[in-house]
Amino acid sequence: MKDLVVDIHAHYIPPYLFERFDAHTARFPGVRLLREGKSLRMQFPGTDATRPISPKLSDLGERRTWMDANGIDHQLVGGWLDSFGYELPPAEGLAWSRYINDCMHDALQAETRFTPLATVPLQDGRLAAEVLEEALARGFGGAMIGTLPKGLSGNLDDPSLDPFWEAASKLGAAIFMHPMFLCGEPRLADYDLVNAVGRLADTTIAVSRLLFSGHLLRFPGMKFVLSHGGAALPFALGRLARNHAIAQGKYADPRKGFEAMYFDSCVFDAEALEFLARKATPERIMLGSDMPFPIGDPAPTRVVQNAAFSEAQRRCVLGHTAQGVFRLRPDCWCPR
Repeated sequence: MKDLVVDIHAHYIPPYLFERFDAHTARFPGVRLLREGKSLRMQFPGTDATRPISPKLSDLGERRTWMDANGIDHQLVGGWLDSFGYELPPAEGLAWSRYINDCMHDALQAETRFTPLATVPLQDGRLAAEVLEEALARGFGGAMIGTLPKGLSGNLDDPSLDPFWEAASKLGAAIFMHPMFLCGEPRLADYDLVNAVGRLADTTIAVSRLLFSGHLLRFPGMKFVLSHGGAALPFALGRLARNHAIAQGKYADPRKGFEAMYFDSCVFDAEALEFLARKATPERIMLGSDMPFPIGDPAPTRVVQNAAFSEAQRRCVLGHTAQGVFRLRPDCWCPR
């Protein structure tokens, strides 16, 4: 195992996504790229245009400088959730996911400090399974998925998605679940509460359904990873367990499912990270920054260094566990 510091939670949009777009629009006519001066937005069926796409999402030079300043050797990069296109019809969603993955693969092929995470068309479980298998065969480190498989609705425990979960388990894939931007709650409209707490609520609801449905027990081969330290789940686990107890066998045991999950460290607070470690063990936590978004941790290694971990536990969080969970590219750059 290489002595690497690995950031498992980051987002990237390859410039090829825009540069090649016009030549491929026939494959996914429901996707619109809106060019407004220097600003770019995307739009998918039945939705408003996305937020402007931050140039930082595509700037690898600035990213490397930031990684060097924070002592981060390698980064797993998923796409931008706003652009995943789960609203598209299945055939278009398949084409769009493959297009994103092609652009991601080509842009990072020579970038040995980055391993891409695939996008899959979650609107169709069988197609998502197909794309996952393709991506892993091409060297992707796993897949990043959103919480709402229909874009504005849907649940990850829907039986139609079982082929995807079956493939992830069979392949031993790392599946990184990330909240969506739109959480369907009007009270989040002020104070930037979508970022502050909306995403945590979105994650907590989605993963609670997976725990009670038994997905993490039914598909044990996959490595399921939660962003943002598991959101409210570690603190709410006792309540979920009580709900399981009074349901008298109707639902799966959430504590058993919890024991099968991994978490990133993006909680900003050493005491919160220590609490997560007591619930999940430090060996199931991995460094995560949410880079390059402002709500991300600008100095993600600091919280790990400040937490009361042994040196062996700290090495697990900073990189050893990630190398066992994700399929890091075999030629990944190592400074030591």
